[in-house]
Amino acid sequence: MPKIVAQKKDWVKLGYKLFAKSGISGIVIEKMSKQLNCNKSSFYWHFKTKKEFIHQLANYWVDQETKKIITLTNTEEKASEKLHKLLEISYRKMPYLDFVLYLKRYAIKDEEISNIIDSVDHQRINYVYQLLKDMGYSNTDAKVKSSLLYKHLIGYYELMRNKKHDENSFKEVKEEISQFIDL
Repeated sequence: MPKIVAQKKDWVKLGYKLFAKSGISGIVIEKMSKQLNCNKSSFYWHFKTKKEFIHQLANYWVDQETKKIITLTNTEEKASEKLHKLLEISYRKMPYLDFVLYLKRYAIKDEEISNIIDSVDHQRINYVYQLLKDMGYSNTDAKVKSSLLYKHLIGYYELMRNKKHDENSFKEVKEEISQFIDL
């Protein structure tokens, strides 16, 4: 007999994985409840609607893929060390890479999700901008280079989604980035 209630974090973690794999079509409450070995009423105990659940997934993404990364990066002392650590973390093979792809598709019909994505983009670019300023770049150069780096990262994700990452992948990334940022 299934347990009655799964924890909210269990729903969110499973939802994050499924959404990254199949987008909104992967969020099927009945199937998820079976995977969590609970009644589907457990879902509605924690979330009023599927839309609210997707918003929770977006917030989880912000916490895991932006706030957590910035926190880890800030353990370094110098701005150049923070940037290097940020690159190591950001250009790694990510198991749930397609989450953002599906979230952006979902955002077409959901302005609040669109605003979350825009906020994350701004926060990420601004964080790198500040690192570059701390490294001695002018306002203009830091602005352009932080935007270029973010666009490079997005393009890299798209190119490498289904490819094997190895130690040469990151070496190539550093060589490319060193064309516009002194590493």
